[in-house]
Amino acid sequence: MDGDSSLVGAVAESTDPETRATFERRVREQAERIRADIRSGRLDTDEFAVGMELEGYVVDDARRLARVPEAVFDRADCGKELGVHNFEVNSAATTFDAAGIADQADRIRANVDAAAAALDDVDLAPVLDAMWTIPPAEGTDAYLGAIEEREGVVVAENMRHHPRYVALDNEILERSGGTITLDVPGASLAYPTILMESLATSIQPHLQIPDTDAFPRYFNLAIRTMGPVLSLTSNAPFLPADCYDDDPAVIDATPHELRIPVFEGSINADAPRGEGKVRFPEDLERATDVVDRVAADETYAPVLADDDADPDASPYRSTLREYDHKRGVHWRWVRGVVGGQPVGTEPDGASLRIEYRPLPTQPTVRDTVATQVLVVGLLRGLGVANHPLTELPWTAARDCFYDVVDDGPDADLAWVTADGDRTADPETVYDELFAYARRGLRDAGLAPDVADATLAPIERRRDGTVPSTWKKARVREAVDDGATLPDAIERMQRDYIERAGGETVFADW
Repeated sequence: MDGDSSLVGAVAESTDPETRATFERRVREQAERIRADIRSGRLDTDEFAVGMELEGYVVDDARRLARVPEAVFDRADCGKELGVHNFEVNSAATTFDAAGIADQADRIRANVDAAAAALDDVDLAPVLDAMWTIPPAEGTDAYLGAIEEREGVVVAENMRHHPRYVALDNEILERSGGTITLDVPGASLAYPTILMESLATSIQPHLQIPDTDAFPRYFNLAIRTMGPVLSLTSNAPFLPADCYDDDPAVIDATPHELRIPVFEGSINADAPRGEGKVRFPEDLERATDVVDRVAADETYAPVLADDDADPDASPYRSTLREYDHKRGVHWRWVRGVVGGQPVGTEPDGASLRIEYRPLPTQPTVRDTVATQVLVVGLLRGLGVANHPLTELPWTAARDCFYDVVDDGPDADLAWVTADGDRTADPETVYDELFAYARRGLRDAGLAPDVADATLAPIERRRDGTVPSTWKKARVREAVDDGATLPDAIERMQRDYIERAGGETVFADW
Protein backbone atom coordinates (compact mmCIF):
# COMPACT_ATOMS: atom_id res chain seq x y z
CA MET A 1 0.00 0.00 0.00
CA ASP A 2 1.49 3.40 -0.95
CA GLY A 3 1.74 6.33 1.46
CA ASP A 4 -1.41 8.11 0.27
CA SER A 5 -3.51 4.97 0.48
CA SER A 6 -2.08 4.15 3.90
CA LEU A 7 -3.02 7.53 5.34
CA VAL A 8 -6.49 7.53 3.81
CA GLY A 9 -7.04 3.94 4.88
CA ALA A 10 -5.96 4.66 8.45
CA VAL A 11 -8.48 7.48 8.78
CA ALA A 12 -11.21 5.35 7.27
CA GLU A 13 -10.44 2.48 9.65
CA SER A 14 -10.32 4.84 12.63
CA THR A 15 -13.79 6.18 11.87
CA ASP A 16 -15.31 2.75 11.20
CA PRO A 17 -17.94 1.93 13.88
CA GLU A 18 -16.71 -1.65 14.10
CA THR A 19 -13.16 -0.49 14.76
CA ARG A 20 -14.37 1.85 17.47
CA ALA A 21 -16.47 -0.86 19.12
CA THR A 22 -13.58 -3.34 19.09
CA PHE A 23 -11.18 -0.71 20.39
CA GLU A 24 -13.50 0.22 23.28
CA ARG A 25 -14.01 -3.43 24.20
CA ARG A 26 -10.27 -4.03 24.31
CA VAL A 27 -9.72 -0.90 26.41
CA ARG A 28 -12.32 -2.11 28.91
CA GLU A 29 -10.73 -5.56 29.11
CA GLN A 30 -7.21 -4.18 29.46
CA ALA A 31 -8.36 -1.62 32.04
CA GLU A 32 -9.88 -4.37 34.15
CA ARG A 33 -6.60 -6.29 34.08
CA ILE A 34 -4.70 -3.20 35.19
CA ARG A 35 -7.12 -2.57 38.05
CA ALA A 36 -6.63 -6.14 39.22
CA ASP A 37 -2.86 -5.76 39.00
CA ILE A 38 -2.94 -2.54 41.03
CA ARG A 39 -5.07 -4.17 43.71
CA SER A 40 -2.83 -7.25 43.85
CA GLY A 41 0.35 -5.19 44.20
CA ARG A 42 1.83 -6.19 40.85
CA LEU A 43 2.55 -2.53 40.02
CA ASP A 44 4.33 -1.92 43.33
CA THR A 45 8.08 -1.54 42.88
CA ASP A 46 11.21 -1.57 45.01
CA GLU A 47 12.02 2.15 44.84
CA PHE A 48 11.40 5.53 43.28
CA ALA A 49 12.69 6.05 39.75
CA VAL A 50 13.00 9.08 37.47
CA GLY A 51 13.05 9.86 33.75
CA MET A 52 12.68 12.75 31.37
CA GLU A 53 11.27 13.72 27.96
CA LEU A 54 12.66 16.84 26.27
CA GLU A 55 11.18 18.40 23.12
CA GLY A 56 12.66 21.04 20.85
CA TYR A 57 12.59 22.36 17.32
CA VAL A 58 15.09 22.83 14.51
CA VAL A 59 16.31 25.92 12.64
CA ASP A 60 18.46 26.56 9.59
CA ASP A 61 21.50 28.83 9.23
CA ALA A 62 19.19 31.86 9.06
CA ARG A 63 17.61 30.77 12.36
CA ARG A 64 14.31 30.09 10.63
CA LEU A 65 12.17 27.07 11.38
CA ALA A 66 13.27 24.03 9.36
CA ARG A 67 12.24 20.44 8.63
CA VAL A 68 14.21 17.65 10.32
CA PRO A 69 15.57 15.19 7.72
CA GLU A 70 14.67 11.55 8.29
CA ALA A 71 18.34 10.55 8.49
CA VAL A 72 18.80 12.69 11.59
CA PHE A 73 16.31 10.60 13.56
CA ASP A 74 18.12 7.41 12.65
CA ARG A 75 21.56 8.74 13.52
CA ALA A 76 20.72 10.64 16.69
CA ASP A 77 18.21 8.15 18.08
CA CYS A 78 15.75 10.92 18.81
CA GLY A 79 11.99 10.76 18.41
CA LYS A 80 9.53 12.38 16.06
CA GLU A 81 6.69 14.65 17.13
CA LEU A 82 3.64 16.15 15.44
CA GLY A 83 5.46 18.77 13.36
CA VAL A 84 8.19 17.95 10.86
CA HIS A 85 10.32 20.59 12.61
CA ASN A 86 10.06 18.91 16.04
CA PHE A 87 12.31 16.40 17.77
CA GLU A 88 12.27 14.69 21.15
CA VAL A 89 15.03 13.15 23.23
CA ASN A 90 14.37 10.90 26.21
CA SER A 91 16.46 9.77 29.14
CA ALA A 92 15.69 6.21 30.10
CA ALA A 93 14.52 5.70 33.67
CA THR A 94 17.08 5.44 36.48
CA THR A 95 16.75 4.83 40.19
CA PHE A 96 16.04 7.98 42.19
CA ASP A 97 19.34 8.11 44.05
CA ALA A 98 22.58 10.05 43.73
CA ALA A 99 23.92 7.82 40.95
CA GLY A 100 20.61 7.83 39.09
CA ILE A 101 20.28 11.63 39.16
CA ALA A 102 23.85 12.00 37.88
CA ASP A 103 23.10 9.45 35.17
CA GLN A 104 20.00 11.41 34.14
CA ALA A 105 22.08 14.54 33.59
CA ASP A 106 24.67 12.62 31.57
CA ARG A 107 22.01 10.94 29.41
CA ILE A 108 20.13 14.15 28.69
CA ARG A 109 23.36 15.94 27.72
CA ALA A 110 24.52 13.04 25.54
CA ASN A 111 21.18 12.82 23.74
CA VAL A 112 21.03 16.56 23.05
CA ASP A 113 24.65 16.53 21.86
CA ALA A 114 23.93 13.61 19.53
CA ALA A 115 20.97 15.44 18.01
CA ALA A 116 23.06 18.60 17.59
CA ALA A 117 25.87 16.69 15.86
CA ALA A 118 23.53 14.95 13.45
CA LEU A 119 21.78 18.21 12.61
CA ASP A 120 25.04 20.11 12.19
CA ASP A 121 26.03 17.74 9.41
CA VAL A 122 23.05 19.02 7.39
CA ASP A 123 23.55 22.68 8.37
CA LEU A 124 20.72 22.70 10.90
CA ALA A 125 20.65 23.23 14.66
CA PRO A 126 18.36 22.19 17.53
CA VAL A 127 16.82 24.86 19.73
CA LEU A 128 15.91 24.26 23.37
CA ASP A 129 12.90 26.53 23.54
CA ALA A 130 9.19 26.39 24.33
CA MET A 131 7.75 28.07 21.22
CA TRP A 132 9.22 28.87 17.83
CA THR A 133 8.85 32.52 16.88
CA ILE A 134 10.96 32.99 13.72
CA PRO A 135 8.80 31.48 10.98
CA PRO A 136 9.99 29.55 7.94
CA ALA A 137 10.52 31.45 4.70
CA GLU A 138 6.92 31.01 3.52
CA GLY A 139 5.51 32.51 6.72
CA THR A 140 3.55 31.06 9.63
CA ASP A 141 0.10 31.11 8.03
CA ALA A 142 1.30 29.35 4.90
CA TYR A 143 3.30 26.82 6.91
CA LEU A 144 0.63 25.90 9.45
CA GLY A 145 -2.21 26.12 6.95
CA ALA A 146 -0.73 24.04 4.12
CA ILE A 147 -3.02 21.07 3.54
CA GLU A 148 -4.31 18.89 0.77
CA GLU A 149 -7.34 16.65 0.64
CA ARG A 150 -6.91 13.03 -0.35
CA GLU A 151 -10.21 11.27 -0.92
CA GLY A 152 -11.84 13.51 1.66
CA VAL A 153 -9.04 13.18 4.20
CA VAL A 154 -7.17 16.32 5.28
CA VAL A 155 -3.40 15.87 5.22
CA ALA A 156 -1.31 18.71 6.64
CA GLU A 157 1.86 19.16 4.62
CA ASN A 158 4.10 19.93 7.60
CA MET A 159 2.69 17.30 9.96
CA ARG A 160 4.39 13.94 10.30
CA HIS A 161 2.51 11.70 7.89
CA HIS A 162 1.98 9.02 10.48
CA PRO A 163 -1.48 7.43 10.30
CA ARG A 164 -2.09 8.13 14.01
CA TYR A 165 -1.46 11.86 13.62
CA VAL A 166 -3.52 12.17 10.46
CA ALA A 167 -6.46 10.25 11.92
CA LEU A 168 -6.32 12.37 15.07
CA ASP A 169 -6.14 15.57 13.06
CA ASN A 170 -9.21 14.64 11.04
CA GLU A 171 -11.24 13.63 14.08
CA ILE A 172 -10.50 16.87 15.93
CA LEU A 173 -11.22 18.89 12.80
CA GLU A 174 -14.60 17.23 12.48
CA ARG A 175 -15.38 17.99 16.11
CA SER A 176 -14.25 21.61 15.61
CA GLY A 177 -16.28 22.32 12.48
CA GLY A 178 -13.25 22.11 10.17
CA THR A 179 -11.28 24.99 11.67
CA ILE A 180 -8.91 25.25 14.64
CA THR A 181 -8.90 28.73 16.13
CA LEU A 182 -6.87 30.64 18.70
CA ASP A 183 -7.53 34.12 20.05
CA VAL A 184 -4.84 35.60 22.28
CA PRO A 185 -3.69 39.21 22.82
CA GLY A 186 -2.62 40.64 19.50
CA ALA A 187 -3.41 37.63 17.33
CA SER A 188 -6.32 35.58 16.00
CA LEU A 189 -5.33 32.37 14.23
CA ALA A 190 -7.45 29.92 12.27
CA TYR A 191 -6.18 26.82 10.45
CA PRO A 192 -7.70 23.72 8.81
CA THR A 193 -5.49 21.41 10.89
CA ILE A 194 -4.33 20.93 14.49
CA LEU A 195 -0.73 21.63 13.42
CA MET A 196 -0.88 24.84 15.48
CA GLU A 197 -0.14 22.52 18.41
CA SER A 198 3.39 22.08 17.03
CA LEU A 199 4.20 25.68 17.95
CA ALA A 200 4.81 24.51 21.51
CA THR A 201 7.43 22.22 23.04
CA SER A 202 7.85 21.01 26.61
CA ILE A 203 9.81 18.93 29.09
CA GLN A 204 8.14 16.15 31.05
CA PRO A 205 9.78 14.82 34.21
CA HIS A 206 8.59 11.36 35.28
CA LEU A 207 8.50 9.97 38.82
CA GLN A 208 7.81 6.29 39.49
CA ILE A 209 5.96 5.78 42.78
CA PRO A 210 6.92 2.49 44.46
CA ASP A 211 3.74 2.06 46.53
CA THR A 212 0.58 2.26 44.44
CA ASP A 213 -1.50 2.86 47.56
CA ALA A 214 0.43 6.11 48.00
CA PHE A 215 0.06 7.11 44.35
CA PRO A 216 -3.06 9.30 44.79
CA ARG A 217 -1.30 11.38 47.44
CA TYR A 218 1.74 12.01 45.23
CA PHE A 219 -0.51 12.76 42.26
CA ASN A 220 -2.59 15.26 44.26
CA LEU A 221 0.58 16.89 45.56
CA ALA A 222 1.81 17.21 41.96
CA ILE A 223 -1.35 19.05 40.99
CA ARG A 224 -0.78 21.62 43.74
CA THR A 225 2.86 22.24 42.77
CA MET A 226 2.15 22.99 39.11
CA GLY A 227 1.51 26.72 39.47
CA PRO A 228 4.54 27.57 41.64
CA VAL A 229 6.94 25.43 39.57
CA LEU A 230 5.63 26.91 36.32
CA SER A 231 6.13 30.42 37.74
CA LEU A 232 9.88 29.70 37.90
CA THR A 233 10.10 28.15 34.44
CA SER A 234 7.70 30.02 32.09
CA ASN A 235 9.26 30.46 28.65
CA ALA A 236 6.61 31.03 25.94
CA PRO A 237 5.25 34.60 25.80
CA PHE A 238 5.16 35.11 22.01
CA LEU A 239 3.71 33.50 18.92
CA PRO A 240 5.68 33.64 15.66
CA ALA A 241 6.52 37.25 14.89
CA ASP A 242 4.47 37.46 11.69
CA CYS A 243 1.28 36.64 13.63
CA TYR A 244 1.32 40.19 15.07
CA ASP A 245 0.69 43.68 13.81
CA ASP A 246 2.85 46.47 15.16
CA ASP A 247 1.11 46.87 18.52
CA PRO A 248 3.51 47.22 21.47
CA ALA A 249 0.62 46.71 23.92
CA VAL A 250 0.98 42.98 23.16
CA ILE A 251 4.21 42.84 25.17
CA ASP A 252 2.46 43.43 28.48
CA ALA A 253 -0.81 41.71 27.54
CA THR A 254 0.49 38.42 26.18
CA PRO A 255 0.51 35.45 28.60
CA HIS A 256 3.84 34.23 29.90
CA GLU A 257 2.96 30.67 28.88
CA LEU A 258 1.21 30.66 25.51
CA ARG A 259 1.93 26.92 25.24
CA ILE A 260 -1.05 26.21 27.45
CA PRO A 261 -3.72 28.10 25.44
CA VAL A 262 -2.13 26.89 22.18
CA PHE A 263 -2.39 23.22 23.16
CA GLU A 264 -5.81 23.58 24.74
CA GLY A 265 -7.06 25.63 21.78
CA SER A 266 -5.71 23.12 19.26
CA ILE A 267 -7.69 20.25 20.79
CA ASN A 268 -10.59 21.62 22.82
CA ALA A 269 -12.52 23.54 20.12
CA ASP A 270 -14.76 26.04 21.92
CA ALA A 271 -14.61 24.50 25.40
CA PRO A 272 -14.16 27.07 28.18
CA ARG A 273 -10.73 27.45 29.70
CA GLY A 274 -9.98 24.57 32.04
CA GLU A 275 -12.51 22.29 30.38
CA GLY A 276 -12.36 20.05 27.33
CA LYS A 277 -10.05 17.13 26.67
CA VAL A 278 -6.86 19.05 27.48
CA ARG A 279 -7.24 20.39 31.00
CA PHE A 280 -6.12 20.64 34.58
CA PRO A 281 -6.42 17.15 36.14
CA GLU A 282 -8.83 16.17 38.88
CA ASP A 283 -7.72 14.76 42.24
CA LEU A 284 -7.46 11.00 42.72
CA GLU A 285 -8.94 8.99 45.58
CA ARG A 286 -7.59 5.57 44.60
CA ALA A 287 -4.78 4.43 42.31
CA THR A 288 -7.34 2.65 40.13
CA ASP A 289 -8.87 6.09 39.38
CA VAL A 290 -6.00 6.53 36.92
CA VAL A 291 -7.32 3.60 34.92
CA ASP A 292 -10.99 4.52 35.31
CA ARG A 293 -10.41 8.00 33.90
CA VAL A 294 -8.55 6.82 30.84
CA ALA A 295 -11.24 4.22 30.13
CA ALA A 296 -14.04 6.77 30.59
CA ASP A 297 -12.34 9.55 28.60
CA GLU A 298 -13.81 10.32 25.20
CA THR A 299 -12.17 8.21 22.51
CA TYR A 300 -10.32 10.05 19.75
CA ALA A 301 -8.98 8.32 16.63
CA PRO A 302 -8.99 4.70 17.84
CA VAL A 303 -6.34 2.39 16.44
CA LEU A 304 -6.37 -1.39 16.74
CA ALA A 305 -2.92 -2.69 17.60
CA ASP A 306 -2.99 -5.95 15.67
CA ASP A 307 -0.42 -4.80 13.14
CA ASP A 308 1.09 -1.91 15.10
CA ALA A 309 3.57 -3.45 17.52
CA ASP A 310 5.71 -1.03 19.51
CA PRO A 311 9.28 -2.37 19.69
CA ASP A 312 10.03 -0.06 22.64
CA ALA A 313 7.12 -1.19 24.80
CA SER A 314 7.83 -3.23 27.93
CA PRO A 315 6.45 -6.77 27.97
CA TYR A 316 3.66 -5.62 30.26
CA ARG A 317 2.68 -2.60 28.15
CA SER A 318 2.81 -4.67 24.97
CA THR A 319 -0.34 -6.40 26.23
CA LEU A 320 -2.15 -3.09 26.81
CA ARG A 321 -1.73 -1.39 23.46
CA GLU A 322 -5.28 -0.10 23.00
CA TYR A 323 -5.35 1.19 26.57
CA ASP A 324 -1.91 2.77 26.02
CA HIS A 325 -3.12 4.43 22.81
CA LYS A 326 -6.09 5.91 24.62
CA ARG A 327 -3.91 7.05 27.51
CA GLY A 328 -1.76 8.87 24.96
CA VAL A 329 -4.68 11.13 24.07
CA HIS A 330 -5.92 11.44 27.66
CA TRP A 331 -4.48 14.96 27.76
CA ARG A 332 -4.13 16.29 31.30
CA TRP A 333 -1.35 18.54 32.55
CA VAL A 334 -0.41 15.78 35.01
CA ARG A 335 -1.32 12.18 34.27
CA GLY A 336 -0.60 8.67 35.45
CA VAL A 337 1.24 6.19 33.22
CA VAL A 338 0.77 2.46 33.74
CA GLY A 339 3.10 -0.35 32.84
CA GLY A 340 6.64 0.94 32.39
CA GLN A 341 9.28 -1.61 33.35
CA PRO A 342 10.81 -0.67 36.72
CA VAL A 343 14.54 -0.17 36.90
CA GLY A 344 16.50 -3.27 37.86
CA THR A 345 13.59 -5.71 37.99
CA GLU A 346 12.58 -8.79 36.08
CA PRO A 347 11.67 -8.21 32.41
CA ASP A 348 7.95 -8.69 33.02
CA GLY A 349 7.83 -6.07 35.81
CA ALA A 350 5.49 -3.07 35.68
CA SER A 351 5.05 0.23 37.46
CA LEU A 352 2.86 3.29 37.97
CA ARG A 353 4.39 6.71 37.46
CA ILE A 354 3.52 10.40 37.35
CA GLU A 355 4.07 12.24 34.08
CA TYR A 356 4.46 15.94 34.92
CA ARG A 357 3.47 17.77 31.72
CA PRO A 358 2.91 21.52 32.24
CA LEU A 359 6.51 22.71 31.95
CA PRO A 360 8.08 24.47 28.94
CA THR A 361 11.37 23.40 27.42
CA GLN A 362 14.19 25.20 29.22
CA PRO A 363 17.05 27.12 27.58
CA THR A 364 19.92 24.78 28.52
CA VAL A 365 20.53 21.20 29.61
CA ARG A 366 21.61 22.37 33.07
CA ASP A 367 18.38 24.35 33.42
CA THR A 368 16.47 21.26 32.28
CA VAL A 369 18.19 18.98 34.78
CA ALA A 370 17.59 21.52 37.56
CA THR A 371 13.90 21.59 36.71
CA GLN A 372 13.66 17.80 36.64
CA VAL A 373 15.41 17.52 40.00
CA LEU A 374 13.23 20.25 41.52
CA VAL A 375 10.04 18.45 40.47
CA VAL A 376 10.99 14.93 41.52
CA GLY A 377 12.74 16.07 44.71
CA LEU A 378 9.78 18.24 45.65
CA LEU A 379 7.19 15.51 45.14
CA ARG A 380 9.25 12.97 47.06
CA GLY A 381 10.01 15.44 49.85
CA LEU A 382 6.39 16.54 50.28
CA GLY A 383 5.23 12.94 50.21
CA VAL A 384 7.66 11.46 52.72
CA ALA A 385 7.16 14.43 55.08
CA ASN A 386 3.37 14.06 54.95
CA HIS A 387 3.15 17.76 54.09
CA PRO A 388 -0.42 19.17 54.29
CA LEU A 389 -0.32 20.75 50.82
CA THR A 390 -3.19 18.49 49.72
CA GLU A 391 -5.41 20.58 52.05
CA LEU A 392 -5.20 23.36 49.45
CA PRO A 393 -8.57 23.30 47.65
CA TRP A 394 -8.39 21.86 44.16
CA THR A 395 -10.03 24.99 42.74
CA ALA A 396 -7.31 27.16 44.28
CA ALA A 397 -4.61 25.00 42.70
CA ARG A 398 -6.34 25.18 39.32
CA ASP A 399 -6.80 28.95 39.51
CA CYS A 400 -3.18 29.40 40.56
CA PHE A 401 -2.01 27.39 37.56
CA TYR A 402 -3.96 29.46 35.04
CA ASP A 403 -2.95 32.71 36.80
CA VAL A 404 0.68 31.68 36.29
CA VAL A 405 -0.04 30.89 32.64
CA ASP A 406 -1.11 34.51 32.28
CA ASP A 407 1.24 36.34 34.64
CA GLY A 408 4.29 34.12 35.15
CA PRO A 409 6.29 35.03 38.26
CA ASP A 410 3.91 37.93 39.02
CA ALA A 411 0.92 35.61 39.45
CA ASP A 412 -0.97 35.08 42.67
CA LEU A 413 0.38 31.81 44.05
CA ALA A 414 -1.56 29.40 46.24
CA TRP A 415 0.01 27.18 48.90
CA VAL A 416 -0.51 25.59 52.28
CA THR A 417 2.55 25.68 54.55
CA ALA A 418 3.93 22.88 56.66
CA ASP A 419 2.08 24.45 59.60
CA GLY A 420 -1.22 24.21 57.72
CA ASP A 421 -1.53 27.91 56.94
CA ARG A 422 -2.81 29.17 53.59
CA THR A 423 -0.44 31.61 51.89
CA ALA A 424 0.06 33.47 48.62
CA ASP A 425 3.39 35.04 49.62
CA PRO A 426 5.96 34.11 46.96
CA GLU A 427 8.89 34.07 49.39
CA THR A 428 7.11 31.67 51.71
CA VAL A 429 6.03 29.46 48.81
CA TYR A 430 9.52 29.33 47.30
CA ASP A 431 11.15 28.75 50.69
CA GLU A 432 9.05 25.62 51.13
CA LEU A 433 9.36 24.61 47.50
CA PHE A 434 13.14 24.36 47.70
CA ALA A 435 13.25 23.14 51.30
CA TYR A 436 11.09 20.14 50.48
CA ALA A 437 12.91 19.51 47.21
CA ARG A 438 16.08 19.27 49.29
CA ARG A 439 14.29 16.97 51.72
CA GLY A 440 13.38 14.63 48.88
CA LEU A 441 16.88 14.74 47.43
CA ARG A 442 18.42 14.09 50.85
CA ASP A 443 16.19 11.05 51.27
CA ALA A 444 17.40 9.90 47.85
CA GLY A 445 21.00 10.09 49.05
CA LEU A 446 22.20 13.28 47.39
CA ALA A 447 24.81 15.19 49.37
CA PRO A 448 23.64 18.69 50.38
CA ASP A 449 26.28 20.43 48.24
CA VAL A 450 25.28 18.35 45.20
CA ALA A 451 21.59 19.15 45.73
CA ASP A 452 22.39 22.85 46.13
CA ALA A 453 24.48 22.95 42.95
CA THR A 454 21.90 21.04 40.92
CA LEU A 455 18.96 23.21 42.03
CA ALA A 456 20.87 26.50 41.73
CA PRO A 457 19.96 27.33 38.10
CA ILE A 458 16.26 27.35 39.02
CA GLU A 459 16.56 28.65 42.58
CA ARG A 460 18.37 31.74 41.33
CA ARG A 461 15.20 32.68 39.42
CA ARG A 462 13.37 33.50 42.65
CA ASP A 463 13.83 37.21 41.93
CA GLY A 464 11.26 36.91 39.13
CA THR A 465 13.71 36.86 36.22
CA VAL A 466 12.58 33.81 34.28
CA PRO A 467 12.86 33.07 30.55
CA SER A 468 9.47 34.63 29.73
CA THR A 469 10.31 37.88 31.54
CA TRP A 470 13.70 37.97 29.79
CA LYS A 471 11.99 37.59 26.42
CA LYS A 472 9.44 40.30 27.17
CA ALA A 473 12.17 42.67 28.37
CA ARG A 474 14.30 42.11 25.24
CA VAL A 475 11.30 42.77 23.00
CA ARG A 476 10.42 45.90 24.98
CA GLU A 477 13.98 47.20 24.63
CA ALA A 478 13.96 46.66 20.87
CA VAL A 479 10.60 48.41 20.47
CA ASP A 480 11.87 51.34 22.56
CA ASP A 481 14.84 51.51 20.18
CA GLY A 482 12.45 51.92 17.24
CA ALA A 483 11.84 48.36 16.04
CA THR A 484 8.37 47.19 15.07
CA LEU A 485 6.88 44.51 17.29
CA PRO A 486 7.45 41.70 14.74
CA ASP A 487 11.06 42.81 14.18
CA ALA A 488 11.61 43.08 17.93
CA ILE A 489 10.37 39.53 18.48
CA GLU A 490 12.70 38.19 15.80
CA ARG A 491 15.61 40.17 17.23
CA MET A 492 14.93 38.75 20.70
CA GLN A 493 14.63 35.25 19.33
CA ARG A 494 17.94 35.37 17.49
CA ASP A 495 19.59 36.47 20.71
CA TYR A 496 17.86 33.60 22.57
CA ILE A 497 18.96 31.02 19.99
CA GLU A 498 22.59 32.16 20.22
CA ARG A 499 22.53 31.60 23.99
CA ALA A 500 20.27 28.53 24.27
CA GLY A 501 21.79 25.08 24.44
CA GLY A 502 25.12 26.32 25.75
CA GLU A 503 26.88 25.88 29.06
CA THR A 504 25.79 29.24 30.49
CA VAL A 505 22.64 28.73 32.54
CA PHE A 506 19.77 31.13 32.04
CA ALA A 507 20.32 32.90 35.38
CA ASP A 508 23.69 34.12 34.03
CA TRP A 509 22.31 35.61 30.83
